[in-house]
Amino acid sequence: MRKRTLSLALAVTAVAATALTGASAGTAGTAATPDPLHWGPCTKKAGAAPRLQCATLKVPLDYREPDGRTIKIAVSRLASKKPSQRRGVLLTNPGGPGVPGLGYPAVLASSGLPQDVLDSYDLIGFDPRGAGRSAPVTCDLTERQQQRGNFPPYAHTGADVTREAAYARTVARQCAGSRSAWMLPHTTTANTARDMDRIRAALGESRISYLGASYGTQLGAVYATLFPRRGDRIVLDSSLGPGGYDVTAFRMLARGMEERFPDFAEFAARHPGYGLGTTPGQVKATYDRLVEKLDAEPVHGVDGTAFRGITFEHLYSDAGLPTLAKGWQALGRGEPMPSEPPAGDVENSLADRHYVLCADSRWPRKIRDYQRAAAVDRFRYPMLGGTTGSITPCAYWPRKGIEPPVRIGDRGPSTMLMVQNERDPGTPLAGARKLRRALGERVRMVTADQGGHGVYPFNANTCANDATTKFLTTGKRPARDVSCPAGTDK
Repeated sequence: MRKRTLSLALAVTAVAATALTGASAGTAGTAATPDPLHWGPCTKKAGAAPRLQCATLKVPLDYREPDGRTIKIAVSRLASKKPSQRRGVLLTNPGGPGVPGLGYPAVLASSGLPQDVLDSYDLIGFDPRGAGRSAPVTCDLTERQQQRGNFPPYAHTGADVTREAAYARTVARQCAGSRSAWMLPHTTTANTARDMDRIRAALGESRISYLGASYGTQLGAVYATLFPRRGDRIVLDSSLGPGGYDVTAFRMLARGMEERFPDFAEFAARHPGYGLGTTPGQVKATYDRLVEKLDAEPVHGVDGTAFRGITFEHLYSDAGLPTLAKGWQALGRGEPMPSEPPAGDVENSLADRHYVLCADSRWPRKIRDYQRAAAVDRFRYPMLGGTTGSITPCAYWPRKGIEPPVRIGDRGPSTMLMVQNERDPGTPLAGARKLRRALGERVRMVTADQGGHGVYPFNANTCANDATTKFLTTGKRPARDVSCPAGTDK
């Protein structure tokens, strides 16, 4: 079985006054009006769906040189069927990085986005720069490297981190030596946010509303920082911390797994037919036995690291819990786990994830820092901490030409709403709370007492969904932060 890549499930500063000031960072290269978008049918590869239209938009490669080299961004539109009720556009992002977004408007429309929202907006999707059909990047990853994914093997000792460092260095060198290396300094969240503002201008809109999930919350927060007066109603669903998908967020995935796993343990215990245990404690003991067994000897290509990753991945949604239980059952019998082939261009997704994560922030450079982190996280969060605390190619990423990161702050209009599950494995509540504090009065936060990654409109928590729909359709936010109880519409 192919090892699953967690990076595909994830589907995560006033600008420092050095190379760019806060003003020039947001507006560099945006004064000229972009060419209008010429809409046509989307191809099947681009996410064709009924009524979905596609176009391309030229944007500067480097906004510090707005008249220099350009790249093309692929954009999609699902127009409102009721122009008389339309109030603007709702730009969307499904997360990532490394995840194309052209087809996301159609996904939202078919997944329960309320009709009032569909009537109120043209839904706009796009492939972020570096991904999909928007100047896709590569690291020339081999088939074996693609199967291995973006997660380091579980580090049981400091020596494991040292061994992984050689692999991390190799991947970083491949990325820096690839045919798309000219994109490396410019494939950042800040530049994607600037691309979003070019899309806004090309659509002829003075302001845009936004719905972004997971890594898309960082993209939305950066846009709201760089262009505070151009955001209308901004929804951040399942938020990273204010530092985005940095080394802290990566390590926090281990905490997310520990906080979410009890939901699965209770599910499996309620269904003793899976044979994983009749109490949550017994289910956890089954996990420990399986991971020890697979660390020693893989079963049908699934080793301990892959098993940890597969478990983590399936915790993203309650709908994935039965599949996970069946997979554990199969491994316990020495049988292969059921699997699905990965969708899309795996190499591009993995490469773009490296490009964005490694450029967006500075990661530690010394092996001993990762040895220390892996040791600490193995103790605190033993289920996944040995992996997320270990070293990645970001430790060896070339920094030449990369601008300083954007610092998220509380300056700007109060036009933002955060929605968050309490037990989110991919973007844990602790990180979301830090973003909430950083944004201050710009935002209100709605927290749902449920597990999984992603709230709106996919989960059936009426309290959280209604608050989000009300904000998007009327602009009214809760007067204060809201905690939604579990069990609504379940």
